[in-house]
Amino acid sequence: MGRAEERRARQRGGHRAAPGRRAAGDGKSGIRRFFTWKKLLGTFLGACLLGIGAFIVLYLVIDIPEGNADAKLQSNVYEYSDGTLLARDGTVNREVVPLAKVPKKVQQAFVAAENKTFYKDSGVDLKGTARGLLNTLSGKGAQGGSTITQQYVKNYYLTQDQTVSRKLQEMVISLKLDREKSKDYILAGYINTSYYGRNAYGIQAAAQAYYHVDAEDLEVEQGAYLAALLQAPSQYDWAVASDASRKLVQERWNYVLNNMVEEGWLDRSERQAMKFPVPEKPKGDPGKAGQTGYLVEAANDALEQRLVAQGAAENIKQAEVMRRNGGWTITLNIDKKKQTALAKAVKAQLTSKLDEKERPVDADVQAGAVSVNPKTGAVVAMYGGVDYLQHFRNNATRTDYQPASTFKPVILAAALEENAKTQSGKPITANTIYDGTSKRPVKGSDIAFAPENEDDGNYGDVTVQTAMNKSINSVFAQLGVDVGMDEVVAVAEKLGMNSADLKAVPAQTLGTMGASPLEMAGVYATLDNHGKKVTPALIKSVENNTRKVEFPDPVGEQVISREAADTVTSVLTGVVDDGTARTSVRDNAKRDGQEVAGKTGTSENNKSAWFTGYTPDLVTAVGLFGEDNKTGAQVPLYKVAGLPRINGGGFPAQIWAAYMFGVTSTSAEFDLDTDQGAAVEPTRTPTPTQRPTQTPTQQPTTQAPTTAPPSQTPSATPTTQEPTEEPTTQPPSPTPTTKPTDDVSLDPVDPGDGQ
Repeated sequence: MGRAEERRARQRGGHRAAPGRRAAGDGKSGIRRFFTWKKLLGTFLGACLLGIGAFIVLYLVIDIPEGNADAKLQSNVYEYSDGTLLARDGTVNREVVPLAKVPKKVQQAFVAAENKTFYKDSGVDLKGTARGLLNTLSGKGAQGGSTITQQYVKNYYLTQDQTVSRKLQEMVISLKLDREKSKDYILAGYINTSYYGRNAYGIQAAAQAYYHVDAEDLEVEQGAYLAALLQAPSQYDWAVASDASRKLVQERWNYVLNNMVEEGWLDRSERQAMKFPVPEKPKGDPGKAGQTGYLVEAANDALEQRLVAQGAAENIKQAEVMRRNGGWTITLNIDKKKQTALAKAVKAQLTSKLDEKERPVDADVQAGAVSVNPKTGAVVAMYGGVDYLQHFRNNATRTDYQPASTFKPVILAAALEENAKTQSGKPITANTIYDGTSKRPVKGSDIAFAPENEDDGNYGDVTVQTAMNKSINSVFAQLGVDVGMDEVVAVAEKLGMNSADLKAVPAQTLGTMGASPLEMAGVYATLDNHGKKVTPALIKSVENNTRKVEFPDPVGEQVISREAADTVTSVLTGVVDDGTARTSVRDNAKRDGQEVAGKTGTSENNKSAWFTGYTPDLVTAVGLFGEDNKTGAQVPLYKVAGLPRINGGGFPAQIWAAYMFGVTSTSAEFDLDTDQGAAVEPTRTPTPTQRPTQTPTQQPTTQAPTTAPPSQTPSATPTTQEPTEEPTTQPPSPTPTTKPTDDVSLDPVDPGDGQ
């Protein structure tokens, strides 16, 4: 073979080898051949065609069903803890009215509130539906809005179940309904079948329930409120709404009217002249008279919140629909005998002593109370007000009044839990000495604070135990700052207080946040349960023929140490035996040996008064609230029942004692893991120089412990002073030989809470 032929052969061999080398050395080329853009596009188009085909099949197969909303509505049964009947509801209050009888602007208000494109769309919000399907598949629950047509279909033709099939049915039926029926037909169905709260189904019943007029006589402002109400009927009902909910519904009302202006349905000048139309008070369901209505509505709220929490409902509105569809058997933890006893105690100790004709201010008193088993978390009794048909807001669950000095045990719990020290570096215990001078500026705070004690009383140098007994504001203001207000807030949250109402500022030491009797009962139940978290549970069990709702265990983990919780309990026995609750509780004729711990509270300007206390087997929080009988505004309790003012050691403590001493064990004892506080018996008898003459039956609840050096023991023990609920003179001030160093000159601020 010649050179030329050899060269050509080598070249041919090299060209042949090249493809083989690429195949062996390039691993990506095979993947690229498999995932080409043509194949990806083809797969995508194929999936789209398959989906379209499936939807066409669904569209052909699914028909518009017969409306069955009324048929599905059944009664709900509410039972006491022993299974006996408490109440039954579920009666449908509806009167269908033709759309022509609803003013045009009221119709437009509903469209502006829920679906501005209603008159233009095809009945389905594709983006919202797709988002809902994805969230359902991912387990997140639906988000986003639906059209009026979809909402009508879901409420009237289908169920509230969170399934892909139900959502697909909703979309198909909505498309068909939009093609086969007029927009007026759909809108009429929507406003006539929707639930508005107050057991009102449909706009006619709602107009009567909220404004005592027929639907045809509704003003546009009133129609806008009813339209806004549909987002959360129970939450937005003005008669029972919290301050936050009232703000939300007013914002929603403004949103509706502003949308009407944008759509050209309402003149701008007419809109600007409109004022929020406050609804009339509810007429009430006779079956919910007395305490029954409070218990039923509180149980409904708890059920609806749980349905949302466990993902059975998308939101509260849908949970309401599920609950109203009925068939539920709801067993409460309420003990029938204790419930009756609590209501009798309030009547005997408070309402029977009020005379609205003689003293108009007596009409402004509202009482609320909650009783909790600290071992199980069960709410065994709840007093919501004098009568659900007269006052619809549940005073046991309302959070708009200050708990005042009933917050002080939380501060002490934080000090003990955090091993806090005074400004001079001394550990804080029940026997630590503080300056109890009124308006004494706190030391160590960036915010100047110098609270006034009740009646501007000066107590001089006192132990923390005495400060708790006498509810001395100046001591607990300094104590809170010594602990650190961030730490105080953190412990308050652990004990069960709502974090949204808490602020890490010195003024919070006076209990200036909002809280309910239910909330405070939970806090004290956690203390009674040796620091294991207790979340009050009203519901024992819930089930219907399709599902059983599971509730979490009311008793949770250890949130503060047992020693800290038990020390607070020990200190709080001093409030009863030698403090502001002495007359009403310790000396109560009905007391038969029960061991008691508790705390009084009276808010600034006497707008609320509290006593929250407990025995080893039961916790009860009682609150009195000043509420204007006509406007609902907060007002002082001065001159109620002919008294100068109402303190926590007065009516609240008297109600507490009348109830508790009839339903609690006389032999139960606090099992306390502590060597501090009034409940701890002294190991030696104080010498005469340390203990001035006093009656033999008195216990030295504030005597310094025997382990303390003699120089820290006051020369005169404050417990020998007969405590009063309203100190009008300066009590004797024990002068320790070791002078406290936690005082500093700061500008004083306004006085705050009392007892």
